[in-house]
Amino acid sequence: MKQLKISILMLLIFTIITGLAYPLLITGIGIAAFPHKSGGSLIIRNGTVKGSELIGQDFTRPEYFHGRPSAVNYDSALSGGSNLGPVNKKLIESVKVRAATVRSENRLDDKSVIPSDMIFASGSGLDPHISVDAAILQCERIAAVRKIDKAVLLSIAGKYSERQLPFYGKSFVNVLKLNMALDGMEVRK
Repeated sequence: MKQLKISILMLLIFTIITGLAYPLLITGIGIAAFPHKSGGSLIIRNGTVKGSELIGQDFTRPEYFHGRPSAVNYDSALSGGSNLGPVNKKLIESVKVRAATVRSENRLDDKSVIPSDMIFASGSGLDPHISVDAAILQCERIAAVRKIDKAVLLSIAGKYSERQLPFYGKSFVNVLKLNMALDGMEVRK
């Protein structure tokens, strides 16, 4: 009976320590040290939440940069890839359709190289970034629709390019930030 009391007491103690105290402590440290990140990295403009830096959105209108395709339609509750293998006919067909769409939207010929992030979904289905090459590929279309100079778009894409580490890896851009920058511009029509 004494062993049972000790076991129950230890269960309660460790439940309080690991189930309450530790999570509260770590959450408090996260909020104090990284308030933006611990709050979901939300992007707020004029008091309205426009999205998160961490979750992609489905931009389809021609005046916007289009993000990476999503296997879960950008639903953060369903985060995941398609789980289709490289020889799967459904995957091959969807990649062909995406490539044709990118070519059509951006007036590319059949020989133009399309960055892979424009036709392949990410593993999470929520990637908010595209490569700088994918952004550059779309500049011609956006410049024509918004009636602005392509050089302006290239400069904005360059301004918003980043890397995970300053000295390593390819550059990428956050599509939501890029499109918000476009919306903040005065557009000549």
